[in-house]
Amino acid sequence: MSFRENWAELLYRAAKGSQRFRALVTPVGIVFWFGITALFVFASLWLDRVAHFPRFVSPPLSFIIGSIFLILLAFLAVWPVVRFFRARGSPVPLNPPQELITTGLYTYVRNPMVSGWICGMFGLGVILGSITFTFIATPLFAILNVLYLKAIEEREMEKRFGEKYLRYQRKGSHVHPQTEEVLR
Repeated sequence: MSFRENWAELLYRAAKGSQRFRALVTPVGIVFWFGITALFVFASLWLDRVAHFPRFVSPPLSFIIGSIFLILLAFLAVWPVVRFFRARGSPVPLNPPQELITTGLYTYVRNPMVSGWICGMFGLGVILGSITFTFIATPLFAILNVLYLKAIEEREMEKRFGEKYLRYQRKGSHVHPQTEEVLR
């Protein structure tokens, strides 16, 4: 098996594991996610300082523009997280919901949490006035997430939900609002 297939298999086994195991690994996944984001922030600020990049947007305009993107983060990321917890899962790939969620934001976007997080990173970059974080680290983070989602997470979802996920995927994440909330 390839690395991608092995990783997808690991996620699949974890997702099908006991509730206790999944609850234990959730904080680890959360710390990992925030840690990677913090690494992007601090590395970018360091590069800005080393390269002597100026702030590209001055306060208060940077705060206003950045806040708009942080509000998008809240909108795009909070609803799915709440929905995941209601479905007895979490956003952490090792502890996902046991149901395929296709309503709300998932009607329009296959991964609204990542979309929101990228908006939030862009907004934080604008607030910080960091050229590196806004225009290099955030797009790099987005590209890495798309590669991960395509190479690993989609394979795991196919294994876990089979034809239900493939139908959802074929519809381009545009499931008609009157369809079932959770494809069973």
